[in-house]
Amino acid sequence: MTDDSVPPPPGRLARRLNLGDAVAIGLAAMVGAGVFAVWAPAAQAAGAGLLIGLAVAAFVAFANAGSTAQLAVQHPESGGAYRYGRERLGPWPGFLAGWSFVIGKTASCAAMALTAAAYLVPADWQRPVAIAAVIVLVGVNLLGVTRTARVGAALVTAVIVVLGIVVVAGLVAASGGGSAALGTTTGDSPVAPYTAGIPEILYGILQSAGLLFFAFAGYARIATLGEEVRHPARTIPRAIGLAFLIVVVIYAAVGSAALVTLGPSLLAASVAPLVEVVSAAGWGWAEPVVRIAAGVAALGSLLVLIAGIARTALAMARDDELPRRLASVHPRSQVPHVAEIAAGAAIIVLVLVADLRGAIGFSSFGVLLYYFVANSAAVTQPQAERRVPRWLSIAGAVGCLVLVVTLPPQSIVAGVIVLAAGAVYRLVNIAVHRRLTS
Repeated sequence: MTDDSVPPPPGRLARRLNLGDAVAIGLAAMVGAGVFAVWAPAAQAAGAGLLIGLAVAAFVAFANAGSTAQLAVQHPESGGAYRYGRERLGPWPGFLAGWSFVIGKTASCAAMALTAAAYLVPADWQRPVAIAAVIVLVGVNLLGVTRTARVGAALVTAVIVVLGIVVVAGLVAASGGGSAALGTTTGDSPVAPYTAGIPEILYGILQSAGLLFFAFAGYARIATLGEEVRHPARTIPRAIGLAFLIVVVIYAAVGSAALVTLGPSLLAASVAPLVEVVSAAGWGWAEPVVRIAAGVAALGSLLVLIAGIARTALAMARDDELPRRLASVHPRSQVPHVAEIAAGAAIIVLVLVADLRGAIGFSSFGVLLYYFVANSAAVTQPQAERRVPRWLSIAGAVGCLVLVVTLPPQSIVAGVIVLAAGAVYRLVNIAVHRRLTS
């Protein structure tokens, strides 16, 4: 293990993140725009079973977190599930995990930039502001990973305070202290087929879990940046566990407040459900605060996700799975500056040419595949390396597959197309390398 006081070898990243930094990065990645936007589609799928869907998503995420933490102890390098899959399962599983992450999360970054702009500025300014946000956040990342952690901590702290206001507003509204009419948690489900019988209800709950899983996925950023964490064998598992526990409590409180205040039907139809919660309490002053917090949350997630994409691209480039130039590390800031800039450029192109606000299902497909590889890799670890029981990793892998097949069909089709494109790219890349070395 590299000592913190000793400069890293050329081409390697410096270990600069302590436990608080790592927890802040995980929280900033998880408590993002998803907590403001995911409740409506999840309620549309599950109706009054929304909180059951949240519990299912939390269990699958818990299994994934255990597997990720266990693997990170043995492989404290950049790349996360890409590295774990490559080392324990082989090049192809590792590549598909990394490819899914890089491509899927690049699209998610564009969606986050547009979402932040949509909350913060009028429509005519949204694309220019989204592009400006990407440029600024890439610049923050280029200053060094500790700057990323500090800015992320500041943003997520502000967002958590606002979410606390939403929960209190929900309690006030539910107790009859609000000035607006409230929804109800009884009555018709927002989507009729899900009240027709147990199989349909179960399908709806599982689909909501797959969508809600999107909001849990950020703890992987801690492992993705594993090469930059001090004392990784101790710090990474603790950071993942702490970040995950905090987020479960936050999501359970916010989800309960939204469901009790608005009811499943109104929640499913809402464009800005957390704004409507504070409105139901009669707290008009809090509505712009919640909207600003949603934009800030999207920016916090965007900040750390750009860093995660760059580290995964760095790991893949080291193995010649992506262009070797992406493996460059800046000698002063000790960040993968070429990969950071390339990720930012790709995000800006997507912001310019597409509206990606509906990318949540596609992103969930990529993230679930990513964690399926991580859980499968964890299953192969011997007893001496285990920190969680093998059955939990198996449950995590099965859970990922179940949630994938219950995602909206268009998300599945898009995910399969991206995987196929990645497979073709790798086959061509292998053929080119063979020709150059022959």
